[in-house]
Amino acid sequence: MSAKQTPPQATYDSAFLKACRREPVPHTPVWFMRQAGRSLPEYRKVREGIPMLESCMRPELVTEITLQPVRRHDVDAAIYFSDIVVPLKAIGIDLDIKPGVGPVVEEPVRTRADLARLRDLTPEDVSYVTEAIGLLTAELGATPLIGFAGAPFTLASYLVEGGPSRTYENAKAMMYGDPELWADLLDRLADITAAFLTVQIEAGASAVQLFDSWVGSLAPADYRRSVMPASVKVFDAVAGHGVPRIHFGVGTGELLRLMGEAGADVVGVDWRVPLDEAARRVGPGKALQGNLDPTVLFAGPEVVEAKTREVLDAASGLEGHVFNLGHGVMPSTDPDALTRLVDVVHTHGAR
Repeated sequence: MSAKQTPPQATYDSAFLKACRREPVPHTPVWFMRQAGRSLPEYRKVREGIPMLESCMRPELVTEITLQPVRRHDVDAAIYFSDIVVPLKAIGIDLDIKPGVGPVVEEPVRTRADLARLRDLTPEDVSYVTEAIGLLTAELGATPLIGFAGAPFTLASYLVEGGPSRTYENAKAMMYGDPELWADLLDRLADITAAFLTVQIEAGASAVQLFDSWVGSLAPADYRRSVMPASVKVFDAVAGHGVPRIHFGVGTGELLRLMGEAGADVVGVDWRVPLDEAARRVGPGKALQGNLDPTVLFAGPEVVEAKTREVLDAASGLEGHVFNLGHGVMPSTDPDALTRLVDVVHTHGAR
C-alpha cells in the first residue's frame, strides 16, 4: 500500500488505534515495549541456539515470537519482533549483537568517507520483514501490529561509538566538532529509517514507533539543532500512510515538547514524569503513552495495582492514553505479573 493505508475495520476500530487517534475508547489499551521475548520462557525456548540477528531474519520465527505475548497477556497491540540495528545490517554494515553487550560495529563511522557505507535501504534488503508481517496480519485479526525502527540519533550513536556507550563522547564530539558531517550522517540515517518503516507499513503494520533510546543524553537546544531535523524527516516521510506515529525516548522529560513537535501523533513518556505533567509539557493535540516504572513489577500484586492506578489517574484527563511501561520489560520479570497488569489496566481503565 503506497498510498494512505486502510486497515481492516476491526483493526481500525481497536482500542489501541482509537487511543492513538485521541478518540473515545471502551478501555485503556495496553501493550509493552519488549513484550515480544525477553521474559517469556516460550521465547527462550524457540530462540535457543539462534543468534539475535538471525532470529530477526526468519519470518516464521518472527511471527511466533511476536504472537507469544498477545496469546499470553491479551495485550491490545503486537509489536513486531526485530532490533533497531536490523536495517543497518541489511545494507551491509558489519555488526553483530553480542550477548550481554549489545550491538557492536566492527568499523565505526568516524569520517566523511565512512558515509559511503550507508547506502539506501530497499524493500528487497528486508524481504523477510514483508513476509513476516504478511504472516502476522493473517494471524492477528483485529489486533493491531506496531512496526518500529531506531531513530537517527540512537543509530548514529551506535555507529560512531562502535557499540553501547554511557557518555556518547565520540558521537557528541562529532555533533559539536563537525556539525556538517553529523548532519549528513543523521540525514542519511533518516532516509534508511524512513524506508524501513515504510516497508513495515506497506506490508500491513497499523502503527509505527520510533525508538530514540539514547536521546535523553542531549540538552533541548542540542536536540532542536542537531537531531530534530532528522526525526522530522522520518515522520514526514511516513505521514502520508495515515498510521499513528509514536515517538519514544528514555530520560527525555526535558525534550517531550520537542519530540511531539518532531511529528509524532503519540509521545511516549518514561516513568520519571507523571503523565499529567507530561501532557502539560507536550501540549495539546497529542496522545501519550506510558508510563509505569518497569521495576514496579517486582514489588508484588498489591503494589503493582496501586502504582497502575496512579498512572491511570494521572492520565484520566488526557485526550488519548496508551498504557505502557516507562521502558522495556526487564528479562527477569515474572510473565504472570504482566498478565495481571493487563487485567488491572483493562478493569480500572474501563470507560
